[in-house]
Amino acid sequence: MPHALIRDIDPAALERLKERARNHGRSLQSELKDIIERAAERDLEGARSLAAKVRRKLAGRRHTDSAALIAADRRR
Repeated sequence: MPHALIRDIDPAALERLKERARNHGRSLQSELKDIIERAAERDLEGARSLAAKVRRKLAGRRHTDSAALIAADRRR
């Protein structure tokens, strides 16, 4: 079976992953393997389909300029 080595993981992120593994009742290695395998299952076509669905749902609506909203928030 192929192996992968991940270097320089942020210590805080590693602690959160260890906690997640404990919450799922498995080792850190098993948790990471599950995360990686699930991430690899996601397909680009599914993401495109979801994006198209959201675009259809929002079609015809007026949207404010987010840059203007951010600028106004910064002036507060």
